[in-house]
Amino acid sequence: MKLVVGLGNPGLEYEKTRHNVGFMFLDYITKGQAFKLNKKFKAMEYETSIGNERVMFIKPLTFMNLSGEAVMKYVNFYKILLADILVIQDDMDMEIGNYKLLFNRGDGGHNGIKNIVSMLGSREFLRLKIGISKSDGDKKEYVLGRFSTKELEIIMDTFGKLAFFIDDYFVMNRDILMGKYNSREINKND
Repeated sequence: MKLVVGLGNPGLEYEKTRHNVGFMFLDYITKGQAFKLNKKFKAMEYETSIGNERVMFIKPLTFMNLSGEAVMKYVNFYKILLADILVIQDDMDMEIGNYKLLFNRGDGGHNGIKNIVSMLGSREFLRLKIGISKSDGDKKEYVLGRFSTKELEIIMDTFGKLAFFIDDYFVMNRDILMGKYNSREINKND
């Protein structure tokens, strides 16, 4: 079983904010499928099969800084291997529209990742970082701010470029996947 985690904050006030890129990407790749509430696991979830693989897409409802609580509940209940976890996150240190895959790396100052690493006791899971650009101002205010119309166009274009990423994720070796999606030519923001 694979666990695909989109990071964000629940509630209408956080929709389409920069910190909710993970939620937005899950909505994009699941093509608007209805996520259902799992109160026990503190998440919205959508379960499907891709190939012969059972897949659980989740949006933790614990708010960003406690994302690891929901992730840990799924890992424990379904006995999911850390290598079968993919986390989609925003990254303030990358230009908007850029993306990068990481494995077994530090949290980069991202509190959601920091909490997941703390709860799992490991950082040996795959992460897809999607750039939301840099801000010289207050970081919290920036990440909780909404995308401008132009920024939203760039984000949706980026999602389009990553449209086949999930399919590849299920059939490719991790190193090959990282090589393909970390390519400077594909990753370049036009």
